[in-house]
Amino acid sequence: MIVRLRSLTTQWTFLVPVLAVVLLVLTWGRGLPGPLVALVTLVLAAAVLAAVHHAEVVAHRVGEPFGSLVLAIAVTIIEVALIVTLMVDGGDKSASLARDTVFAAVMITCNGIVGLSLLVASLRHGTAVFNPEGTGAALATVATLATLSLVLPTFTTSKPGPEFSTVQLTFAALSSLILYGLFVATQTVRHRDYFLPISRQGGVITGDDHAGPPSARRAWISLGLLGLALIGVVGLAKGVSPTIESGVEAAGLHQAVVGVIIALLVLLPETIAAARAARRDRVQTSLNLALGSAMASIGLTIPAVALASIWLSRPLVLGLGATHMLLLALTVVVSSLTVVPGRATPLQGGVHLVLFAAYLELAINP
Repeated sequence: MIVRLRSLTTQWTFLVPVLAVVLLVLTWGRGLPGPLVALVTLVLAAAVLAAVHHAEVVAHRVGEPFGSLVLAIAVTIIEVALIVTLMVDGGDKSASLARDTVFAAVMITCNGIVGLSLLVASLRHGTAVFNPEGTGAALATVATLATLSLVLPTFTTSKPGPEFSTVQLTFAALSSLILYGLFVATQTVRHRDYFLPISRQGGVITGDDHAGPPSARRAWISLGLLGLALIGVVGLAKGVSPTIESGVEAAGLHQAVVGVIIALLVLLPETIAAARAARRDRVQTSLNLALGSAMASIGLTIPAVALASIWLSRPLVLGLGATHMLLLALTVVVSSLTVVPGRATPLQGGVHLVLFAAYLELAINP
């Protein structure tokens, strides 16, 4: 019976990514009636779960921190492609799309995913333990990238409005790529042990103790299916966005809520994977996923949209408003205080989740 259930689970996770991509091809660019929206939403949710499954298979094969890096980069690359596509189709009205998406990703990852992971781990195991050296390096990189890309444009004077000049935009794009490249080299080569899960005694956990790693063939198949699942997640999320927009408008909510909902859908695979890792007392893996996703979102998105804006000769609004800058500054301060001890209680998780709730509340009622 157990073998049969495992076989059904495997078949389900293999079929759903293919089904999601087929459904995406059939519905792309078309208006969706109510019943089809329900079907797309169901397949979207299944694709999220399939993506998490295949990401965990790949992570189990390659080990940490490579596993969390694969999921973070895969999601971000597809998200960048979606943003650039919307910029091409949206004209000048999409000038602030990259800023809103990147900031939403930063708040979701640094407060939502981090807070949830710390809360789950600390409630289940007493305290959440992680490596402050690796986590602190990741946080410093995220804070620097966010400040250079999202805060400075508000104060520069070479161009009116919260925009960079061409030279400044080029510098910001190159800086983002360089910093992200340096971090990946540090995480995977020079100081890989800083980003590995640690035990409650402070020792590095180099592998999982519950099962042997999957075969190379299985890992490659899961990597391909992970890509298909993520394409389906992002594409189907865009497909249901008109329905979300209509619902938001009918509810009298601010239009920025649409971007938040789409970002939440896109980052759902990482959220589930991080929560599962925290439940197994692998908090460092959860933080690698959260901060790595925030970093990849900025480090890969800003250069891509910079090239797109120059090529399309369209404005690119990157500077945050005062409210969002305050939330970002508070997030950096609170995150620093969370990281320094290398341990966290439910209180720290709750603080991050309250910050995330404040961001959502202000998106609904700016």
